[in-house]
Amino acid sequence: MYFVYMLECSDGSLYTGITTDVKRRFQEHKAGKGGHFTSSRDVVKIVYTEEHPDRSSASKREAEIKRLRRADKLKLIS
Repeated sequence: MYFVYMLECSDGSLYTGITTDVKRRFQEHKAGKGGHFTSSRDVVKIVYTEEHPDRSSASKREAEIKRLRRADKLKLIS
């Protein structure tokens, strides 16, 4: 089981990624071990998750979400 997730950072930016464990990955981002984008920002909260059966479908969905405009990402969150 994989999850696509979106995080909100303290500067208002949104980060999208995939993982098998959202809570663990969130803690990694909070600790500055999540990747370049989030290591240079304070991660505030998880704002969105989607469940996927395998890594392939999660990766494809992650790419789709990353291509969305910010306004469309905000609609997805709400």
